[in-house]
Amino acid sequence: MTAGPAISRRRLLAGGLAAGAGFAVGGLGGFGVARESQAADPQTVVEPFYGVHQAGIATAAQERIQFAAFDVLTSKRDELQALLRSWTSAAALMATGKPVGDPAGDPNAPPIDTGEALELGPARLTLTFGFGPSLFAGPGPDRFGLAALRPAALADLPPFAHDELDPTISDGDLCVQACAEDPQVAFHAIRDLARIGRGTVAIRWAQLGFGRTSSTTAAQATPRNLLGFLDGTNNVHGDDQPTMDANIWVAAGDDPPWMRAGTYLVARRIRMRIEAWDRDSRGDQEATIGRHKVSGAPLGGVNERDTVDLAALGPDGKPVIPMAAHIRLAAPATNGGIRILRRGYSFTDGIDSLTGQLDGGLFFACFQRDPRTGFVPVQTRLAASDALNEYIVHVGSGLFAVPPGIAEGGYIGQTLFG
Repeated sequence: MTAGPAISRRRLLAGGLAAGAGFAVGGLGGFGVARESQAADPQTVVEPFYGVHQAGIATAAQERIQFAAFDVLTSKRDELQALLRSWTSAAALMATGKPVGDPAGDPNAPPIDTGEALELGPARLTLTFGFGPSLFAGPGPDRFGLAALRPAALADLPPFAHDELDPTISDGDLCVQACAEDPQVAFHAIRDLARIGRGTVAIRWAQLGFGRTSSTTAAQATPRNLLGFLDGTNNVHGDDQPTMDANIWVAAGDDPPWMRAGTYLVARRIRMRIEAWDRDSRGDQEATIGRHKVSGAPLGGVNERDTVDLAALGPDGKPVIPMAAHIRLAAPATNGGIRILRRGYSFTDGIDSLTGQLDGGLFFACFQRDPRTGFVPVQTRLAASDALNEYIVHVGSGLFAVPPGIAEGGYIGQTLFG
């Protein structure tokens, strides 16, 4: 069987599942930033794995995600380092569309590569690795000798109003975010990393997502979330270097030194009460979000990218954008200028067996220079007053330090271990 037909069938499958077609993107300079290209087939495009920063952050957001958090089973530092070296080698191969080993090896041994991504191409795969607070703090004594190296910015997230967090889908020692234009390519990446780590790590929880819910470059069109609204209109763009340097990347003057050029990831599984939302009027939905549903324009505006005028008053003397509207409470202008880079995805996990309703929503992921001055104050404000809280509930959570990128020959986390 030739590669061409196999790729065509895979793209047809991906297109049937996606909310919209994937974007064709070309790599830029080894820094994990991509530019739009209408000429390239996204199945064939390779995103750079090596660079100053890890890929999958500033990279133009792909259409699919497979996220996994892992518990480390070993207490031996050298075994953890060996795992990270092995993961790095495998990730570099998979990012180019290559298997992690010869799929036609010894027929009497398990295949080195699980094989489900053969012929599918790289599909713009990026793999982004992070370290959770528990890697530095336990359980028990300082198992890897890393406690003194825990970043202050990796402080445990505080409880937020209305949270209903399930510990079985929260936290983790390590995380891997696999993003791609093809769902099977992303799944294969996590599957093979888990297989490589068997005996050293075990998957704690995982989330498959479809349909990006934000744009991460100026050239990307704004997508819609499962509530039917355009999402991420004013998101930070990965190709806006001054904003990235000021708000997303850990800077030269920040502590600890091993995190410089890295960032911090907050992941939240947010379940949407879709049935309740669908029974609400369009006017109420728009007042809840603060935007028109069809055009995406802020209330009081005409076009999606019109300035959000938070001071505008209607004929009745009330704010055109309600005081509890989501975009008002999330806006940098009402949060001291806080900017975070969002890379969220929609998800659906079937039917809730207790309620008989859809188990779907938003897998929210955001990157910032320091969660204490990024996600935490914004979410504290949203949790207290956001009108959207009537329709959503946060059920899973994770916080991870995402170390800097690496040069070829190095390994993920090398700056941590020295």
